[in-house]
Amino acid sequence: MTAKTGIVVSAHSADFVWRAGGAIALHAERGYHVRVICLSFGERGESAKLWREKGMTEEVVKRERKREAETAASILGCEVVFLDRGDYPLVSDKELLFTLVDHFRELQPSFVLSHSLADPYNFDHPLATHLAQEARIIAQAHGHNPSQTVLGAPPVYLFEPHQPEQCEWKPEVFLDIGPVWDKKRQAFECMAAQEHLWEYYTRAALQRGNQAARNTGRKVVYGEAYQRVFPDLMEQFG
Repeated sequence: MTAKTGIVVSAHSADFVWRAGGAIALHAERGYHVRVICLSFGERGESAKLWREKGMTEEVVKRERKREAETAASILGCEVVFLDRGDYPLVSDKELLFTLVDHFRELQPSFVLSHSLADPYNFDHPLATHLAQEARIIAQAHGHNPSQTVLGAPPVYLFEPHQPEQCEWKPEVFLDIGPVWDKKRQAFECMAAQEHLWEYYTRAALQRGNQAARNTGRKVVYGEAYQRVFPDLMEQFG
């Protein structure tokens, strides 16, 4: 790949929209090729509104969640792929892990985004992050499929969980997503199966924007927050 790239590992088909839609749209506008890898459609635990409809089936739910995610991705300007590994529980094995490794080696991402390392409300979320981290490490190993290009050391950022205090997550990096907020909100509104989250994540963006402004002295209205996994290298302070 010659263009700058990014990978987002999303446990379910809507997670990337709520939690990283601003980062995706922002980087897409700056010429990055961002690939979102959805490990599942969120068909069992993330689609209650659809399941309330009479005669609903899992295949119909999957189809609807896939359609929603594809529409949202087109608005945000990213590629989205679906691995269909189920949810509640998300099923992990070597095949899934090595599939992620292949994505890392192919795309050579400049950054990686995924979930918090803990989430007592949703075990699929930290599992997705552990898979992403392990795949990153294997992709760096010279002895794994040595015919492929070895991955460097892309930074990993953990996007905000639904209840950060319970997930041992704290904001360490803010992004000003004001320039792409309209795209993120429009992508929200593709997620009809989880309409109850639209206003929650709008408030979260305003709160993080306010915190970003207070911590930097810059004018920020809408923000996203991330936690770093690895330390940053700087040339100087300030």
